[in-house]
Amino acid sequence: MVNEQGVCIDVDQCPQDANGIGQWLWNGPAPAESHACLVLAHGAGSPMDSEFMTSMAERLAARGISVVRFEFPYMAARRRGAGRRPPDQQARLLDCWRAIYSLLRREISKPLAIGGKSMGGRMASLLADELEAQALVCLGYPFHPAGKADRPRTAHLTALRTPALIVQGERDAMGRRDRVREYALSSAIRLQWLAAADHDLRPLKASGFTHEHHLDTAANMVADFLQSFGRHR
Repeated sequence: MVNEQGVCIDVDQCPQDANGIGQWLWNGPAPAESHACLVLAHGAGSPMDSEFMTSMAERLAARGISVVRFEFPYMAARRRGAGRRPPDQQARLLDCWRAIYSLLRREISKPLAIGGKSMGGRMASLLADELEAQALVCLGYPFHPAGKADRPRTAHLTALRTPALIVQGERDAMGRRDRVREYALSSAIRLQWLAAADHDLRPLKASGFTHEHHLDTAANMVADFLQSFGRHR
């Protein structure tokens, strides 16, 4: 069922299964009528309908991108009242991504891009080549755990083949600009920086930018990337 804002919530679309997959959210035009389709996963601590995820999905929808959001099993369990569970083990997160992508691949004939906020984007980046996704979009990529810059999460990014866009805040605690420039990243990755922004793309007040401005800028970057890439397929 689609409401007036173009958001669809239907638990029957994606029934609970052994992987714990539950409902999902749609924003934007029908996939067949959109400029591109993006499957967007949430970060470790916030659900698919968090303020950040909703704001980004709505902005992309307004730019002609069809956006699908889903929740990993641990977050779906939280929604059902199971308490504040920690994120699932990586293997289960990846299996959830595979299952969601497989379901959508059967329903959507046009190419699919995958990505997400923080952890959701990192999990997508680990599978992008395997799934042969059209493109990869990461919003606030966790290049390393907070406070642990000596433990980079970039090994798989050196040989990534899938065209990728990472939108990153210059002062992100999981990947500041001065630190990230030291990493060897694949030439398939396009890295875009937002001035004075943190992991949620929120800038310092003294920068003269607002969070709304940075979210709009990020949405423009993602939409341009996906639309431009689509025209050259």
